Amino acid sequence: MEILGTSLRVCVDDLETAVPFYERLAGARALRFGRGGVEVAAVGCFLLMSGPEAELEVLRKVAATIAVTDVDEAQRVLTELGARVVAGPVATPGGRNLIAVHPDGSVYEYVDRRG
Repeated sequence: MEILGTSLRVCVDDLETAVPFYERLAGARALRFGRGGVEVAAVGCFLLMSGPEAELEVLRKVAATIAVTDVDEAQRVLTELGARVVAGPVATPGGRNLIAVHPDGSVYEYVDRRG
């Protein structure tokens, strides 16, 4: 499994206020999309999320988003290493993802850009 990079997940109260700060910080424009009731802005290595508290509470449990070349391969490797896949793989606006709990209890989202 090849890890291509990671995104830091940041829950914010007001996406419109947060985006300009992170755009200047990262030197990149925000890519925006929605997922359920949550509005998301990807800015450089930051994944800003804003929405209903009940949905953000779940999202806060995921430590980071890890980009990989192939989510199916990630699932196989994670399972072999003793991680537990608790959601996915499923299609998302940007590819596919899964949520895995590592043996130490850490929770991560793994994503690829395959449709």
